[in-house]
Amino acid sequence: MSAGAGSVEVAAPAQVLAAIRAPFDDLGATPIDPPMMQPLSLLLDLAGEAMRARLLVVQGEGEAELCLRPDFTIPVTRMHIAAGAGHTRYVYEGKAFRAATAGSDRAREFLQIGLEAFGDGRDPAVDGEVAATAWRACVAGGRDDLHLMLGDVALFGAFVGALGLAEPLAARLRRAFSRPRALQFELGRAQQPPRDPRQGDRVSALIAGLPEAEATAVLEDIWALAGIAPVGGRSAGEIVHRLVQRAEHDSAPRLSEAEAGLLGAYLEISDRPKAALRRIADLAKRGGLKLDGALSDWSERLEVLAEAGVGEAAMTLSTSFGRAFGYYDGFLFEITSAALGAEHAVAGGGRYDSLPERLGGARTGAVGCMVRPARAWSGAGAAA
Repeated sequence: MSAGAGSVEVAAPAQVLAAIRAPFDDLGATPIDPPMMQPLSLLLDLAGEAMRARLLVVQGEGEAELCLRPDFTIPVTRMHIAAGAGHTRYVYEGKAFRAATAGSDRAREFLQIGLEAFGDGRDPAVDGEVAATAWRACVAGGRDDLHLMLGDVALFGAFVGALGLAEPLAARLRRAFSRPRALQFELGRAQQPPRDPRQGDRVSALIAGLPEAEATAVLEDIWALAGIAPVGGRSAGEIVHRLVQRAEHDSAPRLSEAEAGLLGAYLEISDRPKAALRRIADLAKRGGLKLDGALSDWSERLEVLAEAGVGEAAMTLSTSFGRAFGYYDGFLFEITSAALGAEHAVAGGGRYDSLPERLGGARTGAVGCMVRPARAWSGAGAAA
C-alpha cells in the first residue's frame, strides 16, 4: 500500500488496544483471519455498485478482478459457509482497506476488531449483546462523548408491508431504503400525475412493447432511413434498454398521496428510542397499520443495552438510518464520537440474516459488529 496523506491511520497505544480488545476476548468466540483479497464482482453484487468508488481494486492478468477487503463481514461469512459450521461466533482483528475520496483525510488502511455471530436466529437479545460489546470496546478506548445511533431495516419493511401495496412497488421501496435519493424520488412520484404515453414519450411506449433485440433492430432501421450516423456515446442496444426502463418506470405502480404521507411521516421519526417507538406505534394506529410484532423486539434490545450501561440519553432511534453496505436486513447501529463527528464512525454493525443464503449457504441468523480502535482511542484525531 502506497503511503500518502491520510493513507495509514495512527495506531492506538498497546495498552489501549488491549482494553478495546478485551470485551471481544470475553466472548470466547473462535478467532478467524479471512483472506485479504476478495472477488470484486461479489462485493459489488452484495454491497451495491455505489461501493465501487471506495474499493481498492487489483487486476490479476487473465483473472477476475479482485479487491482488498473493505470490511470483514462478507469474507468471514464465506469462510463460515465453506467450513460447514453451524452455531458459531467468530472474532477477528486485522486491516481493512478503502479508497479515499478526493480531498478526504480518511485512512486508506485501518485496523478493525470485530465479531460475527451465526446461528442465533433472529434473537433481539443477541442484537443487543452485539451492540453492547461494541459499546464497551469504544468506552474502553477512553472516550466520554459517544453516541449510539440505532435503526431497523426490517421495521421499515414491515411498515411498507402493512401499507398493503402492490408487491412490485413494495419491493422497489425496500430496495430503495439504503439509497435515500431513490426513496425520496418514490415519495415524490405520488405528487406527480402519471405520464400520458401520447404526450412526448411515444418512442419509449412503443419500444417497451417489443423484445429488446427487435426494438434495437427497429431503432437501427430508423437511423438508416433518416441518414443518422451515431458518433460515440451509447449504442442502439443501450438506448433501447434505457427507453424500456423509462417506459416500465412510468407505468409502474406508485404510492398514493395518503400512502406517501404515512411513509414520509415514518421516515421523519428520530428520537430517544422509547419515544421513537411510541411515535411509530401512534403513527401506525392512525394509519390503521399493524406493527405490533415488528416493534416488540425492541424492548429486549434496549433492556440488554441498558444493562450494559448505555443510557437512554446516549441513544437515538432513527427510522431512516441505514448503512452503506446493502446486505443489512434488520437491526442496525453505529457509534460516533462528538469529537470526531458523525462522518467518522467509531463502530458499527447490524443483522444480515439473508447474506449466508445469498452466498450459497443455509439461511440462518447472522449479526455482527466492528470497532475502529484508532477512533475509539480518546487520543485519536479526526483523520483516523
